[in-house]
Amino acid sequence: MNAHVRRCVDAAAALGCPTVGTFVGRDPGLSVRDNLERAEGVFRPLVAYARDHGVDLVIENCLMKSWHPDGYPGNLAYSPELWEWMFTLGLRLNYDPSHLVALGIDPVAAAMPYVSQIAHVQAKDVELLPGTINRFGYYGPISGEKGWYRFRVPGLGQIQWGEVVGALRRGGYDGAVSVEHEDPEWTGSTERVQSGLGIAYRTLRHLVRG
Repeated sequence: MNAHVRRCVDAAAALGCPTVGTFVGRDPGLSVRDNLERAEGVFRPLVAYARDHGVDLVIENCLMKSWHPDGYPGNLAYSPELWEWMFTLGLRLNYDPSHLVALGIDPVAAAMPYVSQIAHVQAKDVELLPGTINRFGYYGPISGEKGWYRFRVPGLGQIQWGEVVGALRRGGYDGAVSVEHEDPEWTGSTERVQSGLGIAYRTLRHLVRG
């Protein structure tokens, strides 16, 4: 896996791409503290390698619950508390506000102190499903049932994109805002995917510089 990350860095440098994205992950048999100590030894040389090639390693704040046998967060970069840890290693943030909303975190308040550490932004929305939080809680179901939220294209969920993009711009972010299409209502055919992307484009086009 570490060799693969290095090859991605090599490719990014050759193509003039400034970032390579990955995850922190975790060993579910270890405590969070022990995982973070182990991760430091893994990521410090990778960060150094990337910087030697003019590339930043970025970590998405996705829970990756499917990586944990009990459905708990499998990627130790899901909250601002953990962002602060990874910034000390030279890792930067691939910011996806949808995952914060799904944890009950205000995505604007969470991002504002750390905008200078955001190197990429993923535009994905989230729709909260009424009443289901009272059954599952923030961690979601363990039974395989549908959870208390689902991902949507920007404009069809709870996120106020004007507030999110405005906060990023005020903080000095001027990089990419990439639509991450995971909306189950707009899949199944090329035409439906393109229609979903069109909704995202119309939602974001007046907010993002061309």
